[in-house]
Amino acid sequence: MAQSTVSGTIMDADMNAPLPGATVIEKGTSNGTSTDFDGNFTLTTKSSSGEIVISYVGYTTQTISFSGDKDFGTINLASSEVGLQEVQIIASVAVDRKTPVAVSTVKAADIELKLGTQEFPEILKSTPGVYATKQGGAYGDGRISLRGFDSENVAVMINGVPVNDMENGKVYWSNWAGLGDVTSSMQVQRGLGASKVAVPSIGGTINILTKTTDAEQGGNISMGGGNDGYFKYGATVSTGLMDNGFAATVSAARISGDGYVEGTQFSGVNYFMNLSKEINDQHRLSFTIFGAKQTHGQHYNRRTIAETKATEAGPQRFNPDWGYYNGQVEYISYNFYHKPQMSLNHYWTINDNTSLSTSIYASFGSGGGRRDDGDKLGSSDYRLGGSDQPIDFDKVAEENAARGSLGSSDILYDSHNSHQWYGILSTFKTDFNDKLTFLAGLDARYYIGSHWYQVKDLLGGEFYINPNSSDNNYNAALKVGDRFSKDYDGKNVNAGLFAQAEYQVNDQISTFIATSLSNTQYSTQDYIKYAPTDPKRKSEKANFVGYSIKGGANYNLDGTNNVFVNIGYFSKAPFLTGNVFLSDRSTEVNKNALNEDVFSVEVGYGYRSAKLSGNLNVYRTSWLNKSLSGSRSDGSGNRFYYNVPGLDALHQGVELDFKYRPDEKLSLTGMLSLGDWTWDSNATGYVRDEAGNLIGDPVEVFAKGLKVTDAAQTTFALGASYKFLDKTTLYLDYNYASDLYAFYSITSITSEGAQDSWKVPAYGLFDLGLNHGFKIGDFDTTITGRINNVLNTLYISDANNGSSNTYEDASVYYGAGRTFSLGVKLNF
Repeated sequence: MAQSTVSGTIMDADMNAPLPGATVIEKGTSNGTSTDFDGNFTLTTKSSSGEIVISYVGYTTQTISFSGDKDFGTINLASSEVGLQEVQIIASVAVDRKTPVAVSTVKAADIELKLGTQEFPEILKSTPGVYATKQGGAYGDGRISLRGFDSENVAVMINGVPVNDMENGKVYWSNWAGLGDVTSSMQVQRGLGASKVAVPSIGGTINILTKTTDAEQGGNISMGGGNDGYFKYGATVSTGLMDNGFAATVSAARISGDGYVEGTQFSGVNYFMNLSKEINDQHRLSFTIFGAKQTHGQHYNRRTIAETKATEAGPQRFNPDWGYYNGQVEYISYNFYHKPQMSLNHYWTINDNTSLSTSIYASFGSGGGRRDDGDKLGSSDYRLGGSDQPIDFDKVAEENAARGSLGSSDILYDSHNSHQWYGILSTFKTDFNDKLTFLAGLDARYYIGSHWYQVKDLLGGEFYINPNSSDNNYNAALKVGDRFSKDYDGKNVNAGLFAQAEYQVNDQISTFIATSLSNTQYSTQDYIKYAPTDPKRKSEKANFVGYSIKGGANYNLDGTNNVFVNIGYFSKAPFLTGNVFLSDRSTEVNKNALNEDVFSVEVGYGYRSAKLSGNLNVYRTSWLNKSLSGSRSDGSGNRFYYNVPGLDALHQGVELDFKYRPDEKLSLTGMLSLGDWTWDSNATGYVRDEAGNLIGDPVEVFAKGLKVTDAAQTTFALGASYKFLDKTTLYLDYNYASDLYAFYSITSITSEGAQDSWKVPAYGLFDLGLNHGFKIGDFDTTITGRINNVLNTLYISDANNGSSNTYEDASVYYGAGRTFSLGVKLNF
């Protein structure tokens, strides 16, 4: 039979970037190939004429006719999601070989393949500079650090909207427990990143793009199960883009399970909806709402290695924070939260060269966590057996009931944390010519968070005497629903402007310079410490002006090699819960609070060829004027508060990652990250009482030269994926972590000659998975199975340092042992 040779280059129509791994099939046959790292393909057909079908996950499939030998040149695939290009502008998505930043991108297909029962941040564990763990092992309680910086100093954005807590910068992943179902792609921009928002990050940016609206009609139903009662089912339905320009996609899922760690039962409902309307060629509106309402038991209190290994449940599953009450499971550590986020996006194409993309968003968080007050619930005397057995809540309740007029000695209470958050993020973009692009915009946010402790259960007693002498209801007989100890509002108003110029010198050189200016205003109001008529109840407003300037350049040496450099300096406001007020319970502004300053520089090299792509980055980030604060007890029920401004830290390192495809079936990936993260100065701290008065002499903190703790400074990963059949793929991943120093508060180092904290033993884990596609009638179906920690390796993932700086008194979390999940999805 006559044959033909067809070739071309497959590109992303929105980002003008190659699509490696796109599938090219001769229609009606099994004859096909896939594109290389530059999007190129060559296919020898079985017939002299016919059609080729080009497909790639997340893009609309194209069918192209051929007759004889043909070079199609560039073939642009359009995204299968309406409005994705505009979201990418708001979210500041980096472009390979153009944007001069270190970046790694995880696509929806990889998330679906590998996530399973892992925590959402763990999908990034093979990314350079990332250390991610489950912490205590409960649903949604995972954490992530980037280049040695915890979540407070890593900007996490969903569709360009920042989601770090506006009071303390933390990211609570349980609030976003359904993200794995609705993420279109997740991009980690390490270091300065490409984000243009007015408040920058220090360690990097995790940029999560959710689905928009599917361009094609259809949907799917899915179901999955796993170890320890894990069960999940859900569905997605899309109208596709209709003739009137309207499109809608709705997705929902239900999840539940017993938890791998004992006492961590969980349940949740995840939902997502996007409505899109193309009004005309110039205007498009898009409304998105998504959220996850969930509850889960927690593992909060750690134990030493010896104590944990001696437990009946074993070190990987033991949890001291639960028990039985009236025949039902009860918790002293428990989380319940619901935080829907909604946004209305307007995309205005002013002309061929100019556009305005605006997102108006709102978020309403409601929920909190369970706590206990008293001494019995933490005592071994109130267990159903030995010290490693569940808590006997009934025994505590019996003794509380017998106390009569003395009231309860121990209670359960809820720590409520609710907020209202509104914002606008608007980006104006214009191309002055083929070389110069200018962007400018507004980033404004209003936030008010309400925080209070509320009696949940008197555990058999009639009331509870409030023991907190600083409360305005001190010694009151508290009933269920009454507030005590904490009841305040924190308010944050942030407004900023940003601008960026991008200059494409030629096909080889691209440059950018960006700047921002913002004002952060904090205030607080304390309802439990001060009487309604006390002028101290409401604080003054504290304002902090922040700014940033950064720039960089990328030079494509040829079609294979490129180099880049970026450099930046910025000054950011401290967090509300840090040093803005004199103490945790004070509404008096700390006049000596300082901005934190950061200077960063990075150099990178990239290599792209038909089979191999790789990146090498060297970075140096100086964190200047870091302010730390906290509180301690003097052992007599009194607390004092410390404030240590002016600490410096140096985070520097080397990162290498690669992808290698020796043929169309086998793909190899790997990364190596070598960090050297140390504190770079000493500092003087100040101690205050609850009223904010200075007490004692200043405290010298001797931090210089000590290692930064709580993140593995050396990580290594290797992965292999093999495509047995057209729709059957097996993968094996290995992740290694070492140089993890047990956490301690650096402000506790008040004498010279201190040692580094205990170094946790290094560990390596294997993950294995398989997915297989097949037909059920006319429906495409995929079944996916995963096993994490295949060898059931026993390892410590998180540790708090003890006084001896050794393993003997360190308190630890062990990582999960072998876990598994199996899921099936039917597309229609």
